[in-house]
Order: sequence, then structure tokens, then C-alpha cells
Amino acid sequence: MKKIAALVAVLTLCSAPAFAANPGGFTGPGATSQSGGFTGPNGSKATVESAKSLRDDAWVTLRGNIVERISDDTYLFKDSTGTINIDINHKRWNGVTVGPQDTVEIQGEVDKDWNSVEIDVKEIRKVTQ
Repeated sequence: MKKIAALVAVLTLCSAPAFAANPGGFTGPGATSQSGGFTGPNGSKATVESAKSLRDDAWVTLRGNIVERISDDTYLFKDSTGTINIDINHKRWNGVTVGPQDTVEIQGEVDKDWNSVEIDVKEIRKVTQ
């Protein structure tokens, strides 16, 4: 009987914070009233030049062209400010087919090593103009 009472007490204490938690979400134009969530600026687009100076693991959105395949997952990306290597895992393509003439928007993380900077692409989409 004591074991059951102890188990019930532990479960009650563990589940109480779940009932008190706020749902979170987005607070901005068009959002409904809620508490918690993101309140900063939207992810503005960067340039290749500015991305090279960002810290390691910084999230970045770039718009430009993939001009060349360098190796299996590595490509050369170009915008009006310069070029940078990008790493696109096969699963990130999601059926998108692009050529050097196509404008794309990529989102990913800056990956800095000792002497190089590249973007680890998490999402890619073709931009229609």
C-alpha cells in the first residue's frame, strides 16, 4: 500500500509542471494572443560576404545560384557579393532540381573550420521570379 501511495505522489509531482506550462508560439503580425514564444526579428537574408564573418553554427538564409558541384555533397554557391562552399545532404533536396541558371534560397548553419567557412544546408527551395 505504501508503494502505491508513493508512486501516486511521485506521478502527481512530476505531472504538475506540465499542466502549468504555457503553450508558446509566435507573437507578431497575424498571431493570436498567447504567452511565450519568439519575439525577435524575422530571419533576414544575408549575403555570402556577411555569412563568412558570422560565428560558427549561426543560422543563415542566402539567395543566389548553385554554380558548380565540387564533390558528392559539396557545391559552389554564388550571390552578388561572392562565392562560398555549401554542403547539401542528399535528403535535403526533397525532389528539387536546379541548374546554375536557377535562383535558390538556402537556409542552414555556418560551419567554420580552422581555415574554411561553408554552409551546412538544412533547407533548399527554388525561387520563382
